[in-house]
Amino acid sequence: MKFIDEVSITVASGHGGPGSISFRRESFYPRGGPDGGDGGRGGNVILKTTRHLNSLMDYRSQKKFFAEDGQAGAAKNCTGADGKDLILLVPVGTIVRSSEGEILIDLADEMEHLLLKGGRGGKGNTFFKTSVNQAPEKAQPGEDGSSMDIILELKLIADVGIIGFPNAGKSTLISRISAAKPKIADYPFTTLTPHLGVVKAAEEKSFLVADIPGLIKGASQGVGLGMQFLKHIERTKFFIHLVDASGMSGRDPFSDYQDINEELSKYDEANQGKEGFFPLSTRPQIIVLNKIDTVSEENLKKIKNEFKKKIGSEPLVISAVTGKNIKELVQIMTKMVFSNEETL
Repeated sequence: MKFIDEVSITVASGHGGPGSISFRRESFYPRGGPDGGDGGRGGNVILKTTRHLNSLMDYRSQKKFFAEDGQAGAAKNCTGADGKDLILLVPVGTIVRSSEGEILIDLADEMEHLLLKGGRGGKGNTFFKTSVNQAPEKAQPGEDGSSMDIILELKLIADVGIIGFPNAGKSTLISRISAAKPKIADYPFTTLTPHLGVVKAAEEKSFLVADIPGLIKGASQGVGLGMQFLKHIERTKFFIHLVDASGMSGRDPFSDYQDINEELSKYDEANQGKEGFFPLSTRPQIIVLNKIDTVSEENLKKIKNEFKKKIGSEPLVISAVTGKNIKELVQIMTKMVFSNEETL
């Protein structure tokens, strides 16, 4: 898979350059005095987010990243060149953790963050000249840079998360409501990575939707793929819980609904107490029955009544293939996204 959402790397800022010990030796300047310049500053380590990346793929093979060291000072009071900063580009939504798991910074927007500062350059012997010491023969070494092991963890920034069993129609739905073109086929685990789609709600309004692949019963015990991708819907405001109403899978629609919610609860239990974690099982859900073009009116009514009896409300019914009620679904999503601008 080319989608990489967690990597461990080592980063180091540059050492400062040493100061110079030098004396001016030119004709007609018999007592030129000290002229040793300062060393240059070591390069900083800077994290910069970009919306042009959606994976940590660039950090899969290379694991160590070093900023440049500062150059040494020189004669004639020449200051050494500063070391070049190391700028690491990461996707928006990247969390930076220490090797112990502590969150150092949450890069949830387009921004730059100074992670490690380069070492200061050492002072040349000109700096140490005094009235009683006209010819100092000392200079400072450059200050050491610093290094650390960090974990980069990507959590996609999306307003809405689409959850549901494989073949519930998540990929079809996201392709219907956005410009995303995920792979679609009639077999389990067609989608192996999360997909993001931009839904245009109005002239100047849009929001992001993410689908989560491979979430099935038993995911918390390692079955399927979903548990490893659930982190990508932690930031969402609410979920579209897509349920296959066709019965072609041999599963019961309401049981599917219960099984997915059970896995969300188990995920919450496993991550309870972790810094920066927001529970998923308590997140608002829009329950949507999909593939109604393949269901008789009688069977559809039974399914809707079962949901209403057991959870107190009727689900919305759609067909992602034919487009039936898709406009209504987008209107509901838009209202929920923009009714509360507070983000998680």
